[in-house]
This record gives sequence, structure tokens and C-alpha cells, in this order.
Amino acid sequence: MIKALAAAALLVGLPAATAAQAAPPQGCDSAESHQFDFWVGHWAVFQASDLQRKIADSLIEKLYQGCAVRENWAPLKGGGGGSLNSWVPAEGAWRQTWVDSSGTRADFKGGWTGKAMVLEGVWPQPGHPTQLTRMTYTRLPDGTVRQLGVTSDDGGKTWDPSFDLIYRPVSGAA
Repeated sequence: MIKALAAAALLVGLPAATAAQAAPPQGCDSAESHQFDFWVGHWAVFQASDLQRKIADSLIEKLYQGCAVRENWAPLKGGGGGSLNSWVPAEGAWRQTWVDSSGTRADFKGGWTGKAMVLEGVWPQPGHPTQLTRMTYTRLPDGTVRQLGVTSDDGGKTWDPSFDLIYRPVSGAA
């Protein structure tokens, strides 16, 4: 009798388990979740002012069934860092969280302008704990990506150049 009850209990649970195993993964496949795909790849990074001297490697990956874009920043000098980026439908915006080897953490919010991804947030710097940083990522016609950064210490009234990077695809990278 006990064996029959155990077998019946297993059969009752079996359809739910089979359905759960057969359910397709959720994933993120909206048009918005693909807006930052142009940045995905393995890159050699240069200052825009000196395209002959590489300053970093950067591996940008699409992860978690298309729901995130992760940056792995590896400068040739100094410590590294990285960001996790995702489209947040409830906010109608992209979010980025940056963390680096100095312990700095910064959160950015923004979106696609039709030509570039623009993200803005407070990125604390020495002597500037509330400095705003705006980053614009643009895919250029030659397949490179430009990341332009500007900063503001007056709440966004005025902006100063901060960094101007060119990401070149690493040939042969998978």
C-alpha cells in the first residue's frame, strides 16, 4: 500500500516537473534589449588622441539569455574593473553599475538616442564626490566604438571633457 501511495505521489508531481523542464527560457529579446549589442566583442582600446598606443583590453559579453551586457575592463597599467548593463523595462531605461579594483562603485542610467547609447550618473572622483559623468557610446562606420566621457561639477549646467576612447575589434577573437 505504501509503495502504491508513493508511486501515485510521484505521478501527480510528474506532469509539473516535466512542464517546468520543457518551458522555454525567459530571456530578453525586445528591441530595447538589443540596443547595446554593438558594443559586444573583444576590443583593443586606445585614447582617441593616440590611436597607435593601446591602453587597455576590453571584453564585452552578452549574458544571461540576452538580458545583460557585461564589460571586463583590463587596462595595461593599473587595476581593472567592469560594468553590468541591462535594459530595465519598468524604468524605460538602461542601467549600468561600474565597480573597479579601487573599490569605486558608480550607477548610471540612460538610453538609446537613435545614434548612440548615453548613460549618466554620479561617478565619485578624488576631490569630487558628487561629480556627474555622462558617457556616450557610438558605433562608428569602420566598426570601432567610441566612448566619450564628459563630467560636471555643477549639477549638469556645464560639462568638461574627461575621456575619449576608441574600441577596435581584436582580429581573430571569438
